[in-house]
Amino acid sequence: MHPAFSVVFFTTATGAGYGLLAMLGVLGGLGFIPADFWLGFVGMALALGLIAAGLLSSTGHLGRPERAWRAFSQWRSSWLSREGVASVATFIPAGLFGIGWVFFGKSGGWVAAAGLLTAAGAVATTCTTGMIYASLKPIAQWRSRYTLPAYLIFAVMTGSVLANALLQGFKLGSTAVLICALVATLFGWGWKLATWRYNDRLDIPTTANTATGLAGGTVRSIEWPHTEENYLLKEMGFRIARKHSARLRRIAQALAFAVPATLLAIICFLPWPLGAIASLLAAAAQLTGMLVERWLFFADAKHTVTLYYGR
Repeated sequence: MHPAFSVVFFTTATGAGYGLLAMLGVLGGLGFIPADFWLGFVGMALALGLIAAGLLSSTGHLGRPERAWRAFSQWRSSWLSREGVASVATFIPAGLFGIGWVFFGKSGGWVAAAGLLTAAGAVATTCTTGMIYASLKPIAQWRSRYTLPAYLIFAVMTGSVLANALLQGFKLGSTAVLICALVATLFGWGWKLATWRYNDRLDIPTTANTATGLAGGTVRSIEWPHTEENYLLKEMGFRIARKHSARLRRIAQALAFAVPATLLAIICFLPWPLGAIASLLAAAAQLTGMLVERWLFFADAKHTVTLYYGR
């Protein structure tokens, strides 16, 4: 598949944003982190800013972005529409939670309820995003048991690493958040390796023979359906060389998992502000690495429509 940057940025930014929003909703609403104005203001601004930037970026891949609002009407049958509805619905409890926690300096009671609803909305929206790709039968690499959990795992991973950087920056480091970020990063690394192993060994049963229903012999195309490059080839027939894919996998592993995990592991032994600097570097490296990982997520996928072009 063609890895358009708008969609790559969308999946990376919204995953991190919803992960951070869920962390703030639970920890702030239940009083595990203090109701400090600047901490809450920066945290909520960062989370909602990432979500808004990602959602706006996703419209850049549409042929007619001004008609994006029409997607909301298809929520009965479309995971894309359900994602739009869930994302907008999540802003309602998030706004209430932000008002109570940031501006009123409260936790517990209705603020805790709003925070938990915000976290639930973030999880639901992340699930709908994952299902957009997991529900596509023509793409075997996405239609697997690894896709939906990956979106949730990476949201928790990037969200907790951002939450740790936020708390460390305000000299309010939490051991529980730090451990959560480290464990989620290591678990995400293992899940990504398992996903790549599954995709590399994937035996796609669909061939030109099965697509046409012609048994016996080997079906082949005498000439291409089109004489020039078209939309299907550009979007669905994108191919990446094996050596480039292997190199990008190593880069993604280093930036998204290895470097953040190493920095998170040594933060406990660093005084402030060195711990805060290491936390910020871990978050920056991870988000950069996730952009590479998301690019590969699209580039490595193969659509069965390419069978019509002899690929």
